[in-house]
Amino acid sequence: MPEGDTVWQTAKRLHTALADRTLLRSDFRVPSYATVDLSGRAVLDVTPRGKHLLTRVEGGFTIHSHLGMEGAWKIFAEGQRWSGGPAFQIRAVLTTAERAAVGYRLPVLEVLRTTEEDRAVGHLGPDLLGPDWDAERALSNLLSDPGRSLGEALLDQRNLAGVGNVYKSELCFLLRATPWLPVGALPAEHRAQLPVLARKLLEANRERPIRRTTGRPDQDLFVYGRRNRPCLRCATPIRRAEQGDGSRERPTYWCPACQAGPSPIGSSGSVRRGAVRPRPAN
Repeated sequence: MPEGDTVWQTAKRLHTALADRTLLRSDFRVPSYATVDLSGRAVLDVTPRGKHLLTRVEGGFTIHSHLGMEGAWKIFAEGQRWSGGPAFQIRAVLTTAERAAVGYRLPVLEVLRTTEEDRAVGHLGPDLLGPDWDAERALSNLLSDPGRSLGEALLDQRNLAGVGNVYKSELCFLLRATPWLPVGALPAEHRAQLPVLARKLLEANRERPIRRTTGRPDQDLFVYGRRNRPCLRCATPIRRAEQGDGSRERPTYWCPACQAGPSPIGSSGSVRRGAVRPRPAN
């Protein structure tokens, strides 16, 4: 699942393949930009911004893309067969003399003036892996709506940029709080740890092919994707439920014993949508 670390890795691969090279072909397979031709222009750099990618091209142009849930940029050598999915899923092709960068299933793709990049990414909070990282501002953003659930606050890229569903669940576990706990109800020491811990996790994984939060060789993640498997801390079965506003619900994982706060678990232990039951602090 693309999150800040995945996007950072993608930007690094694209930059290595394209930067300082002239585009022989550009092909944007979305109606609004189908006639845009950037061939003959050099790629200057590829920069990640949270979950967004900014590919800057000579002449003051930026190709802005977002991977969404299933998008990917694939790099191929000249003459190599493309293998990222069926042709109808291709949204962009950037070709140099040595490489082809092919964007598959990109939910966001646009070409804009570099001077107008803020129109695409100006709303984002401090980037966990970027030069603008500011832990105090990120914490202030998170606490600006203290009644909001911790999970939803972490996913809001206006607060801090780069956390996705995996890191949301893992961060809540490490903080011993359920994703439904109001962010303002976090103990003071955990509030201070939150942005620091988020950055630490993404930094540790930005160079890794497999994301790992546990520090254990036998298990990569504490809770995400581990429904009904024993908690690595207390052996209680991990739970799964949807969290969100209906149109943007996301699967969420937590340990009902280790993590304090509300959770959508009924008295029988089964998951019920919309219901929360407070848990005593551990």
